[in-house]
Amino acid sequence: MTWPLHADAVDVLTRWAAPDTEQGRLREYYLHHLATYDDAMTRARLPEHLTASALVVDQAGERVLLTLHGKIHRWLQLGGHCEPGDETLAGAALREATEESGLPGLAIGAEPLLLSRHQVRCGGRDDAYHLDVQYLVRSGADEAFVLSAESKDLAWFPIGQLPAGIDDSVAELTRTARLLVN
Repeated sequence: MTWPLHADAVDVLTRWAAPDTEQGRLREYYLHHLATYDDAMTRARLPEHLTASALVVDQAGERVLLTLHGKIHRWLQLGGHCEPGDETLAGAALREATEESGLPGLAIGAEPLLLSRHQVRCGGRDDAYHLDVQYLVRSGADEAFVLSAESKDLAWFPIGQLPAGIDDSVAELTRTARLLVN
């Protein structure tokens, strides 16, 4: 039996127009993974599985909300594993952003912004990969966040002045978002 989220991921990625050749290769890789594994969306599918994340941008398009991840100890966008109740990739990304920020009134874009395949420690393995589908999310009027148990810190950063040592994938995600919001 195919999980509804699995079918949504296939549909979203099939329709998505990748912005460049590398993103197109990742899209095809993700689609192959989905075609190969019925459980491609679950954290139990190791060494790699799809995840969903959200780059939260303020209403003015001037700042991004990043989390100092509790396990990785780096500033990242919000997001994570898909859960059994998730029916869409966008819904999973929005759920994660809401849970990790406590922000009400978040609004998510209809299409992914970028894809990112990155190595992580997951399921007790050092050779695991997240096949992340990344969305742009706009904050509502209330920008007072609430720190979750998953984060060491949360902070708003000017979109053009990210913290030192930021991961390349987060920098690329922010650059891409900045082109859309300004």
